[in-house]
Amino acid sequence: MPTRPLVTRYEDDLKLLPGLWHKAGAVLGLAVALSYPWIVSTRWLTVGNLGLVAIVGAAALMVLTGFAGQVSLGHAAFLALGAYTVAVLGVKLGWPFWLALPLAGGVSAFVGVVIGAFALRLKGLYLAIVTLGLVFLTQHVLLAYPELTGGLSGTSVPMYWWFRGESGSAPSVGETWMLGSVVLGFERKLYFIFLLVAGATVWLTKNIQRSNSGRAMMAVRDQDLAAEVLGVAITQAKLQAFGVSSFLAGIAGAMFAFQQQYVTVEPPFDLNLSIQFIAMIVLGGVGSVFGAVSGALAFTFLSPLAETVGHSIPLINQLTSAQQSTVLLSIIVVLVLVLEPMGLFGVWLRVRRYFQAWPFRY
Repeated sequence: MPTRPLVTRYEDDLKLLPGLWHKAGAVLGLAVALSYPWIVSTRWLTVGNLGLVAIVGAAALMVLTGFAGQVSLGHAAFLALGAYTVAVLGVKLGWPFWLALPLAGGVSAFVGVVIGAFALRLKGLYLAIVTLGLVFLTQHVLLAYPELTGGLSGTSVPMYWWFRGESGSAPSVGETWMLGSVVLGFERKLYFIFLLVAGATVWLTKNIQRSNSGRAMMAVRDQDLAAEVLGVAITQAKLQAFGVSSFLAGIAGAMFAFQQQYVTVEPPFDLNLSIQFIAMIVLGGVGSVFGAVSGALAFTFLSPLAETVGHSIPLINQLTSAQQSTVLLSIIVVLVLVLEPMGLFGVWLRVRRYFQAWPFRY
């Protein structure tokens, strides 16, 4: 039978990294993450930055859909709100990115809680339709104020270290730094900033999952009526899920805007983006933080790989690169779900249990 590390205290069972292998895995992952920008090309560094953005966005959706069981197709709307918040704060007011970033999350969280309050009695497909309408409503509102958002043309997204002075200039993250023989360009600096935000997001969502609030969300997901009978405040749990999820989604949208340095409403903030994030958490495994991280990274890194090999695959080699990537990713998601419904998290469980039980079979 598979075993687990022996615990003798309740506190040991609640540790974030309970065993030696967990600690070793965390150290190895940190080492790979810190060395990544120094060993890859500029193209793959950009992909890595997008992967970190995807981790934050997927973790946000995991809180709402994976923990609380609330199906949402409106994820793109919260990312759009975060992206345009930092754009307006940067262009109009000259705010630094480190101050605009949490405010972008706050704006998205406010809208998320309001939507959650109106959708408390809805679930399943009914909730999905309501959140789908939020995407179209957000697009309409953003396009209705071109003096702020730039309308159909979009707007630039400056990334300042400090407030813009009276001269109209401010130190920018885009400026290249020379530290001896080490060159820190925009993408590398962005990577380390995003890595810090993504790490904080993973730590936050993992602790939410282990907290009383997280357990209440999962109780609502599994059986809301039984949870209410047992004293779980389902209204509070749902609102917390909407608030945390939309806050993190706003952060992810702001990160995406900083990386692109220019944003438009459509694309990318459309229904397709919401479906992509759903595919990420399904591919990784719904209900686990590991699933959000692995699904986001797999989806992000498989996209350029699919575009590279797509031209050599019969039947799809006549399609465009974007279409080839979409077809191949769809096939991969379907195969993973057929072979392992729990996604990459389920694959990881199989591997872990094998080594825990070795040399015996289970």
